Amino acid sequence: MQKKDVQRAHLLGVGLDNDDGHKRITQAEEFSIVGGSQDTHDKMTETVIKTFEDIKNKGETLRTIEPQHLSDLIQKNSPA
Repeated sequence: MQKKDVQRAHLLGVGLDNDDGHKRITQAEEFSIVGGSQDTHDKMTETVIKTFEDIKNKGETLRTIEPQHLSDLIQKNSPA
């Protein structure tokens, strides 16, 4: 039996401003958010969730979206 060549895509967000000792990890099928202060982790998670909603609404997937378009969506969905 032949193995299917499965293309996978996964978005990884890493927060580096944690100084309270907590280990924060949020995982979903297509993304993982690790580290960061509570505020940073929450903002990254919100950004990624909104970005994936936009990707889905445009009929695309993480595997099919153009890198520049993904970058634009992440920028658009990042809280100020």
